[in-house]
Amino acid sequence: MRIARIVSGGQTGADRAALDAALHAGIPYGGWCPAGGLAEDHPAPPGLLADYPALREASSGDPAVRTRLNVRDSDATLVVREAVHSPGTDLTLALAEELGRPCLVTAGDTDAVTAWLEGLALGLTLNVAGPRESEQPGSYAATQALLDRILERNA
Repeated sequence: MRIARIVSGGQTGADRAALDAALHAGIPYGGWCPAGGLAEDHPAPPGLLADYPALREASSGDPAVRTRLNVRDSDATLVVREAVHSPGTDLTLALAEELGRPCLVTAGDTDAVTAWLEGLALGLTLNVAGPRESEQPGSYAATQALLDRILERNA
């Protein structure tokens, strides 16, 4: 199996789609979320942890802390986004470069993602990131559709 585990920070949009796609495919999920499990649609503790108990709380509510931890603890990062500015996504890209982790940015090209993954090790932990839903409406649906296609090929 090429992708053994999917991690994300759990924010609305691409992050949340990654967790749900992993659950749908029966692949272990995890990752770090801000302290209190906070997200746009979960503003109070336990937040995301009530729905995604395999997530771990970072020591801070600052999303940058969980972003660094997720990039650090992954073998590679897939960023799913259109041409939209997202400070959190930009940070993810900078951290992947800083930490020397392979990173691919796509707007949803299944073949490009599959080819990229084939160049990586088997059994990898894949961090999935991208804009939150409020920054890029439709990012959840687009990311989940892409990951569903990718995970069908995950052999």
